[in-house]
Amino acid sequence: MQSKPQVLAWLTCDGVHLDPGSGKHTILGVFSNIRAREFPVVHPLMIWFLTLSDVPAGEHTIRISMGLDATNPQPLIERPFESQSPLQRINLINEIRNLSFPQPGDYSIIIEVDDEPLLATSLTVSN
Repeated sequence: MQSKPQVLAWLTCDGVHLDPGSGKHTILGVFSNIRAREFPVVHPLMIWFLTLSDVPAGEHTIRISMGLDATNPQPLIERPFESQSPLQRINLINEIRNLSFPQPGDYSIIIEVDDEPLLATSLTVSN
């Protein structure tokens, strides 16, 4: 029986530096909410850093969707990635530019691999 992919890490941050020599990731400016004086507000740049394990070998697709209505989130990212083995830890750096938040609230974020939901979380936007 094949195991389901697991989310080992999920971070919202300002940036990720990948050291070319060691392959290590340096995470910059981790945050879990956004404050704004007025709405709508546009966040210029954020990174959604994700580490997966137990992903079967082969080609896969990750989709990250977001919305105020958890039942109808809008896809923001949909891209392919590859797994060498279920034992491999896969770090995915997802850059989000100019993300608009029309009003304050808890925005639901859904992470799926191959149309299988793996994580439901939220990002709070407040004034």
